[in-house]
Amino acid sequence: MARKRKGRDISGWLVVDKPAGITSTAVVNKVRWAMEAKKAGHAGTLDPEATGVLAVALGEATKTVPYITDALKAYTFTIRFGQATNTDDAEGEVIAETDLRPDDAAIKAALGQFVGDIMQVPPQFSAVKVDGERAYKKAREGEDMALAARPLWVEELLLIDRPDPNHAVLEMTCGKGGYVRAIARDLGEALGCKAHVKTLRRIWSGPFTAEDGISVDQIDALAKTPDLDAYLQPLEVGLADLPEVRCLAESVAKLRNGNPASVIASDVEYGEEVWASYDGKAIAVGTYRGGEMQPTRVFNT
Repeated sequence: MARKRKGRDISGWLVVDKPAGITSTAVVNKVRWAMEAKKAGHAGTLDPEATGVLAVALGEATKTVPYITDALKAYTFTIRFGQATNTDDAEGEVIAETDLRPDDAAIKAALGQFVGDIMQVPPQFSAVKVDGERAYKKAREGEDMALAARPLWVEELLLIDRPDPNHAVLEMTCGKGGYVRAIARDLGEALGCKAHVKTLRRIWSGPFTAEDGISVDQIDALAKTPDLDAYLQPLEVGLADLPEVRCLAESVAKLRNGNPASVIASDVEYGEEVWASYDGKAIAVGTYRGGEMQPTRVFNT
């Protein structure tokens, strides 16, 4: 018999402004401990030295994680020109150097090739799997891998500051699966000057912003108190990109049991993925079938 997981049945999103020097997994574990939650997960890993939005889902909100992972997100990052590293960031070993430094006009001209639908090769030190093993583990053992390019949608890539000839600050809005380190690496190659990421901050992810984030120090200070619960956002926030339909009282049990049921909708197309609510609470996610919804994911709140 499976052992029952201890903790509170608490559901919602806690947006953390992650500091540098801690892993995303460590932040999730801290939130789970501080909220005394049975279940927690996050919507999109940040590298240990990266900062900014780490959206932590608790309880039933973990079922909405894919919708935040798939949403657009934005980063500001500082590029260091003149050096390539084996990790494509400042934590790695310098493997190539050059004295060439691009001017602002050259940088702006090169950015266009990284906007829209692009193909991106992940960094050698990344979490992609190669023959069933994480690439970063193979890279640490000195293996040089030919990683396959992956599609990425880049909504916008802008030069926002140039503090000195060695550095540039960029802002990027992109879809799921993008590596900012790869953008810096490839931009350096395009400009012929080598480059890597020096600092990286995720400023928003889907509906969540860094300004709304709570610090790790605040989590420690407010752990296991109602004051920390006050920072929790409802799980419905994670469904913001899906159309909402409303269900009648008699439809609630049917949907939660995985059965199709009548819903009230407007401006929703047949076959579109939607979420159903009752009294403002999420009941299920599913497919709209013209006055009816077929649930694919249900919420027990």
